[in-house]
Amino acid sequence: MGLRSAQWYSGDDRNSYIHRAWMRRGLPSSAFGGDRPHIAIANTASDLTPCNSHLDEVAASVRQGVWAAGGVPLDLPVVSLGETNVRPTAMLWRNLAAMATEEMLRANPIDGVVLLGGCDKTTPSLLMAAASVDLPALVVPGGPMLTGHFRGVPLGCGTDVWRLSEEVRAGTLSREAFLRSESSMIRSRGHCNTMGTASTMACMAEALGMTLPGTAGTPAPDSRLLELSHAAGELAVELVRQERRPSQVMTRGSFLNAIVTLAAIGGSTNAVIHLLAIAGRLGVPLDLDDFDRTGAGVPLLADLQPAGRHLMDDLFRAGGLLALLREVEDLLDPAAITVTGRPLTAYLAEAEIWDETVIRRRADPLLADAGIAVLRGNLAPDGAVIKPAAASPELLRHRGRAVVFDSVEDLRARLDSPDLDVDETSVLVLRGCGPKGYPGMPEVGNLPLPAKLLAKGVRDMVRISDARMSGTAYGTVVLHASPEAAAGGPLARVRTGDPVVLDVAARRLDVDLPEGELAARDPVMTGHARPVRGWERLYVDHVTQAHQGVDLDFLAGSSGDRVGRDSH
Repeated sequence: MGLRSAQWYSGDDRNSYIHRAWMRRGLPSSAFGGDRPHIAIANTASDLTPCNSHLDEVAASVRQGVWAAGGVPLDLPVVSLGETNVRPTAMLWRNLAAMATEEMLRANPIDGVVLLGGCDKTTPSLLMAAASVDLPALVVPGGPMLTGHFRGVPLGCGTDVWRLSEEVRAGTLSREAFLRSESSMIRSRGHCNTMGTASTMACMAEALGMTLPGTAGTPAPDSRLLELSHAAGELAVELVRQERRPSQVMTRGSFLNAIVTLAAIGGSTNAVIHLLAIAGRLGVPLDLDDFDRTGAGVPLLADLQPAGRHLMDDLFRAGGLLALLREVEDLLDPAAITVTGRPLTAYLAEAEIWDETVIRRRADPLLADAGIAVLRGNLAPDGAVIKPAAASPELLRHRGRAVVFDSVEDLRARLDSPDLDVDETSVLVLRGCGPKGYPGMPEVGNLPLPAKLLAKGVRDMVRISDARMSGTAYGTVVLHASPEAAAGGPLARVRTGDPVVLDVAARRLDVDLPEGELAARDPVMTGHARPVRGWERLYVDHVTQAHQGVDLDFLAGSSGDRVGRDSH
């Protein structure tokens, strides 16, 4: 087998001399031009991405594994996106992070890569990059934090932020008590401990076959994560020697397995967009309807916040993702392999459920049909999504009068006004928050409820937007309405007072107006981003819609790992 890195290091000409000489720094001569694979460790560690701040420790264990297997480990810091801090939204830079990582993997003398992600956008961006370059690769998820407690009650980070902040607005929790909970929420290193987007994407990586089976959900402080990281470093070397690439692992069957997993764990709606984007990089046929067809009838088995009660370290203690997937093994594609070369289903036979209050049996699900529902109608002709597991059952079929907000700023300015014409039957509509409109499609789809309704005890309403929602959030929230308002979608033509009809069972989302009236209206195009330079301009000019994965249109398909020219 000829190593890709040998294209840089083999030979006795000036260029190979330069490549070797500058890279030596203590490396032995046997590290260059022989049979030792060079393995990049694509590391998203950053103090400004607090969920990933421990990944340098994980990287050290990966390095040891690479050395032990006869490879040469190489640190490669890559773009890191911290969900809690980055403005206007981390999603604006997911594609930039993916593109930058792709280019660095292709440009450098490496044979394979270990991808270290944790926070929401880091894992999908790394998978998108790996799919585009198609060098041997695997993921080590950074793992969830341990459960914090406040007043003797477990805290789900994210989920309880939304819950407690609404209690403050309702007057049932003091602001002082709310602020005291802050220091209890984040107990350890690691990403969110609910089944939010970070945990969901770790599970998606495993369901796709891109991790060592059994890794997803291992808590960040658990020493077994370092053991698995060492093993991942060893496996990366083996992947190069066997020439096993992401395109062989992430097949259509793997993506369908991920959709089954998404439903069974009650995962984040954000996974829909990320899986579509990863599939688009590989050229794997996958569309929005696959989520409905494949997820339909899949039971919710993980009793985890926000859809249930428990948290991620409970899932790990109860048997982990593999134990859960054993309950739905008949719904999985047995031909879909993992990075080990063995099928995912081959790892399920020995998986055990140790706590049936956390991982439910197939015969006793938390919800019988937990798949993400895809809605269509004159409000979302290209589709919108809702997570029934996190919604109020009585609102899944609803008719109400629209109360429309043209932007996040408009929402914040008017939501709590005592003059707002709204009641508990109203449907809150937020527009201008899609990929182009914001830009970047922020997690604002779980609109806060009007203060005067909170005071009356209302805790959920139907909400519709072209935005996304945090995977830690909950409620009867319709998201990703496509095409978005800024792209001329129907949301731009809705007016306050229009009758909106939601029927999840029928998969419909409509405004009940005479035929042709909606299309005849002039769209409201205020509050949309109009960048004139830089990444935002490139993004707005080329980003695709939610039903297409919100990737850049010129990045569809894989470009491979070849670089035809030298720099000297």
